[in-house]
Amino acid sequence: MLPPDGDAADRFQPLRPGLVRLAYRMLGSIAEAEDVVQETYIRWHQTDRSAIREPGAFLSKTVTRLCLDILKSARVKRETYIGPWLPEPVLEAEQEDMSEDLSLSLMMALERLSPLERAAFLLHDVFGLGFDEVATTLDRDPAACRQLAARARKNVRADRPRYAIDRDEGERMTDAFFAASRSGDLTALRNLLAENVVSYTDGGGIRNAALNPLFGFRRVSGLFMGVARKDEGQLPPVLYKGLINGLPGFVTLEKDGMVQTTSLDIEDGRIVGVYIVRNPEKLRHLSDLAGAADVAN
Repeated sequence: MLPPDGDAADRFQPLRPGLVRLAYRMLGSIAEAEDVVQETYIRWHQTDRSAIREPGAFLSKTVTRLCLDILKSARVKRETYIGPWLPEPVLEAEQEDMSEDLSLSLMMALERLSPLERAAFLLHDVFGLGFDEVATTLDRDPAACRQLAARARKNVRADRPRYAIDRDEGERMTDAFFAASRSGDLTALRNLLAENVVSYTDGGGIRNAALNPLFGFRRVSGLFMGVARKDEGQLPPVLYKGLINGLPGFVTLEKDGMVQTTSLDIEDGRIVGVYIVRNPEKLRHLSDLAGAADVAN
């Protein structure tokens, strides 16, 4: 006989934020993460919970396996994805229940791992499960899981932010970059961008975007000079300014009436990475920002 329904919700809800964190890191999609956690709750609700000693381990295992199933098909989609792929942007308010370890550079490093490497690394290194538990979740022996996590750790370590930028400095750099990039101020851009800066623009083949990452000051500054000329130097409304996936950035309302996120990776007082998400399928959760702007106008 199953325990009462209230028991299912009462035991599940305190664990839900951690399950969403796990699913988001596995998938890079807020919507898919929420769907996975909802499916996990349905399975939890239908399970004989009196026989489960460790609800957290059971639920983490369920989330991970559901994510692995999605990643099998997602890998095929990513291979045919038009242009650079970036994870769905998470604003600071949405990160309240997430750890600070959500930088775009780290999320992109996770994307380069195999699904099993990603799962082993996240379960052990980020969420603190022992390798015996990881092995049970992945249907591998503990030694194999240690190897998976070790390979992932080696690849991820180089992409972790070396230090957290001071918040005031990040805001100053963000304001300066927004003004320079959208007005076409090449001199200001030269003072802001590193020579080896790289820019990623994710339009998903739906909105105009660079089809490949742009490397170096000349190409990256050329992109923004072109945008400024097209927009005749008019600055778009800023709907949000603050952290996006742990990096300073802003959300703008573009001329086509759709939102766009821009995040900046800053090292030693220079911008070394610019991450722009334009794909509307990845920005649906920010529709309230655009709606608020319409009301204000």
